[in-house]
Amino acid sequence: MSRIKRLLIATDLSTPARHAAERAALFAGDVAGTLDLLHVVATAPLDKLRRLVREIPAEAEQRLVDAAREELRQLAESLSSRYGVTAGVHVVSGAVVRRLNEEADAREADLIVLGARGAGLVQTLLLGSTAEKMVSRATRPLLVVKQPPRGSYRRLLVPVDFSPASLPALRRAHAVAPEAELILLHAFDVPFEGKLRLAGVPEETVDFYRAAAKEEAMQKMGELLAAAGLEPQSARRLVLHGDPWRNIVEQEREQDCDLIVMGRRGEGMLEEFLLGSVTKRVLTDCHGDVLVSV
Repeated sequence: MSRIKRLLIATDLSTPARHAAERAALFAGDVAGTLDLLHVVATAPLDKLRRLVREIPAEAEQRLVDAAREELRQLAESLSSRYGVTAGVHVVSGAVVRRLNEEADAREADLIVLGARGAGLVQTLLLGSTAEKMVSRATRPLLVVKQPPRGSYRRLLVPVDFSPASLPALRRAHAVAPEAELILLHAFDVPFEGKLRLAGVPEETVDFYRAAAKEEAMQKMGELLAAAGLEPQSARRLVLHGDPWRNIVEQEREQDCDLIVMGRRGEGMLEEFLLGSVTKRVLTDCHGDVLVSV
């Protein structure tokens, strides 16, 4: 399984972004990995401001870069003091998503770490159209941090739909927290269930289809674990009928999970999770962190 050794923290210098940096530092300390702090000074707002206020000094952008670099330096010192890790400090200018991907690729980052809310970068990333752009364009796995870290991850929820994205997600989950408990979740609907009822198909027949779907999913989960090189007993398996978003959020809380690991692309549930309304609902309603595997 691939190991995670190089972490890139994308920070807008907000408090939530600091929590993300602390999570990354904790993880880097566990795996003896490298850590880099990155702040992107978005040039678009400056360009707009120049059009409105012509008297803005030409060196305004450089002043923003210098101020951000000093804040990053102080954050790096704090992380070194608290977690015993050394973090590189990097400030660049440009379009946020493009520059973030460029820096992640240039540094061959195994994981990009983001805060779930922020004043600039991350707020735009998760709450606006940039979210879809980042998910579709990201070349590296993304860890969205929602909580201040209180230790290593203990219990991971890994929703799977048995598409090609499921196996990499499971492997990524194990790589991030090899000692954590894994819970595989598959949410399903019986095809044409509503139409079957309208057609007068007996409820016993629909129940039979549900049972067959559950049995098939349990078998596929076993095959998925074997393909990932994990023992059958290394993960608990949950197969639930109903809405994926609702099952994900409910099981995160019911099972007391502190990290959800999702594949980047899928058929149905995972694709909707990342690209549609389910994305916003899960990121809004889940308590713990979310890792998007690429």
